[in-house]
Amino acid sequence: MEEAAAAVGAPPPAAAAAAGAEPSLRAAASSPRRLLALLGAKLCTWHIWKTIILGQMLSMFICGTAVTSQYLADKYQVNTPMLQSFINYFLLLLVYTTMLVFRTGNDNLWQILKQRWWKYIIVGLADVEANYTIVKAYQYTTLTSVQLLDCFGIPLMMALSWFVLRARYRLIHFVAVGICLLGVGTMVGADILSGRQEGEGSDVVIGDVLVLLAASLYAISNVSEEYIVKNLSRVEFLGMVGLYGTIISGLQLAIVELKDIMKIQWNWKIALLYTAFALCMFGLYSFMPVVIKVTSATSVNLAILTSDLYSLFLGLFLFLYKFSGLYIVSFVVIMVGFTLYCSTPTGTAEPTAPPQPSSTGLDNAALKLEENDGDTPAVTVQFTRGETVVVSTN
Repeated sequence: MEEAAAAVGAPPPAAAAAAGAEPSLRAAASSPRRLLALLGAKLCTWHIWKTIILGQMLSMFICGTAVTSQYLADKYQVNTPMLQSFINYFLLLLVYTTMLVFRTGNDNLWQILKQRWWKYIIVGLADVEANYTIVKAYQYTTLTSVQLLDCFGIPLMMALSWFVLRARYRLIHFVAVGICLLGVGTMVGADILSGRQEGEGSDVVIGDVLVLLAASLYAISNVSEEYIVKNLSRVEFLGMVGLYGTIISGLQLAIVELKDIMKIQWNWKIALLYTAFALCMFGLYSFMPVVIKVTSATSVNLAILTSDLYSLFLGLFLFLYKFSGLYIVSFVVIMVGFTLYCSTPTGTAEPTAPPQPSSTGLDNAALKLEENDGDTPAVTVQFTRGETVVVSTN
């Protein structure tokens, strides 16, 4: 009877199995939603959006410099990269170096020159030669080689940040950099398919070496910029780069480009293109330290990978480039990688403190007792002949 009653009161096995499966189905359906919600909450923050917007503003400045330079070269046969750089450094000198002159205290120009003049010579030299060698590389190698080998600066920058800035990366940062480089590869593939190759180059080996040299110099310059901006000031970096950049680029200009400048048939259009280039370059140099202070040099260099795509989109109208859907794919891939990189902040390794002695002997007993809180009564330590310690409080 009891077994029959139990059988009558219990649900059928199929119904019990279906009832047990319903919670698991609900959990399986809710887990993707929960994952998407967590991912959205992590990525859709003001810090992420601000970083993306600031990085793309830098890309726009670089796009402006690239388009004006190419327009000067294609339309008017003007190739003067050192003159264009000299104008930018001279503007930095007029604005930021002048600000340092009128500062007082240790932030004054003269004090900076006394303490760190040789360091800024290295930074200024690296910055000037990076700008010059990347332009010269286009004369020897192909566009594809420049785009691919220029990415060598990103892992080098991460290595310099690891040792110099004590930055510590997580797995997601390496994955994000890999995604960004995959986007660059997609962009290069789109260039090849759309016929955007510019010849084979006169000497590919020399051109590739120049690209690697430029990437290395950019890495040194950008990591130095991050250190100076975060530990000293933005105005000091820009003022000193403007000072030494003007001197170095001016000397190099007189040596390598004076004849080319004399051949320019000046008119208002060429002057306007030079002005547009100078303003874009000045905006890039003035604004980049602001973005680096908020993020990092590596993050900024990942963000400006999209500058070639912006130049391409403008080139569709100005230079009649052929369009490929892979350009949109590469832009999306680069932005996804950049967003992932910014979603998790990098860590910083703290300097290790020297080990402290584990115990103190009788000679340090009085010193250790004196380190107690000031509210405790005073302690007197006396040593007797029997090598015993007598402690009394007042």
